[in-house]
Amino acid sequence: MDGYTLWYSGSVRHRNGVGFIVDEELREHVVEVKSVSNRLMSIKLVFGGSTINVISAYAPQIGLDEEERKEFWEVLDEVVRSIPSTEKLFLGGYFNGHIGSLSRGYDDVHGDFSFGERNKEDIIFWVF
Repeated sequence: MDGYTLWYSGSVRHRNGVGFIVDEELREHVVEVKSVSNRLMSIKLVFGGSTINVISAYAPQIGLDEEERKEFWEVLDEVVRSIPSTEKLFLGGYFNGHIGSLSRGYDDVHGDFSFGERNKEDIIFWVF
């Protein structure tokens, strides 16, 4: 649509989906798209002599089953490890890490959009 290609992996109810939108100039560099699950996707692009892998991830929310969260991290680990060290890797996504309302040592990166206390896992991720 309008010069863009969308690859999407998600459920029919449009929950937990991840995807990539690529413009027509980059489209010719895409050599592989993998839909791992409705929470993980990867895309591989080749530019000249460089191979670039981009992973899109959406971590399970804290309120979900521990087994589901564990499985997500195990599958993500497998996907990352499957990429040869000779290729570049970019990992982006929403990892549902909550740090609460107090920055406590993260003054330069913590925004004003959180509230409450740290979650029990105390997981912190920023992906830009």
